[in-house]
Amino acid sequence: MSFHSWWVLFLLFFLPVLAFLRLWKKRHATVKFPSLADFRNCPVSLRLRLRPLLHILRLLCIALLIIALARPRKGTVLSEISTEGVAIEVVVDRSGSMGAEMDYYGDTLSRFDVVKRVLSDFINGDKKGLAGRRSDLLGLITFARYADTTCPMVLTHNILLEFMKQTEIVNLRSEDGTAIGDAIALAAARLKTAEQEIQDRRARLIQAGEKITDEREDGFKIKSKIIILLTDGINNVGQYHPLQAAELAKEWNIKIYTIGIGSANAFMTVQTPLGTYKMPTGQNLDETLLKNIAEKTGGFYGRADDAEALHEIVEKIDKLEKTEVKSFQFTQYSELFGPWTKAALFLLVLEIIASCTVFRKIP
Repeated sequence: MSFHSWWVLFLLFFLPVLAFLRLWKKRHATVKFPSLADFRNCPVSLRLRLRPLLHILRLLCIALLIIALARPRKGTVLSEISTEGVAIEVVVDRSGSMGAEMDYYGDTLSRFDVVKRVLSDFINGDKKGLAGRRSDLLGLITFARYADTTCPMVLTHNILLEFMKQTEIVNLRSEDGTAIGDAIALAAARLKTAEQEIQDRRARLIQAGEKITDEREDGFKIKSKIIILLTDGINNVGQYHPLQAAELAKEWNIKIYTIGIGSANAFMTVQTPLGTYKMPTGQNLDETLLKNIAEKTGGFYGRADDAEALHEIVEKIDKLEKTEVKSFQFTQYSELFGPWTKAALFLLVLEIIASCTVFRKIP
């Protein structure tokens, strides 16, 4: 409990002065007698002994009124978190060539599996320099011949990680290809309407009676929009040329970071009826195109021949794209002077009734 006008409490120091004035006034009789010798031998009744209670009730009444004037109140500290985060669309190539083997800190995994593990560290953080993107808005788009929204933009990242874990390389020749332009165009369109999508999704959940899983959506503001494109191929299918899509992203203030996956010495393990063979895949990466895409939008291009190089690139992106989380605290007060005022009024009424009945005196 606190007091709005705490300085009013200094009036409590005048109560002893009032008590002293009462006692001093009691030493002067209203009716004077020539001698008090006979009165000293008179017995003192209980009513007379308790009469000082009237003065005590009056002083208590004044004390309670002073406390009420100081406006006692109880404050509840409330906080509100507002995030100025980065909206990130992760665009991952899942064409057949992403099945080529790649070094992952001494182990051998497919390029696609290495990408998924490093991206998981980028999102959740690790002990190697990545702090995680816990306050950012993230979405996942995968592409081969066609670009698909694998996960919409969310603040609850475990959903995105689960979608990423279940995503596999295409296994049908009719779905294989590398539509880099279509993937960039789709990612840019998702980022352009990101804030509106959050509000629409929240409204639908509330209307359906669902529980909102992440309260940060109320205070989330997009600070910047970026696309992280990871591919090991050359754009060979799709409706949009990659530079056209990059121009569209630039118009919408979207920055693109491009990452080339793989090396010239890559190979792929193939199972045949005659046994397991390792087939060299060579390098099929259009680095000039990826550099132009990044430079056109204000990003940069990075080459990742192994997991360590890929980790260094995403760590650089992580340091460049910072998120600000602002916490606002305010106090909501409820006034408590009412009970003190009622108690003072009760004591005053009690004193008046007692002085007019039990402790009535003449004059």
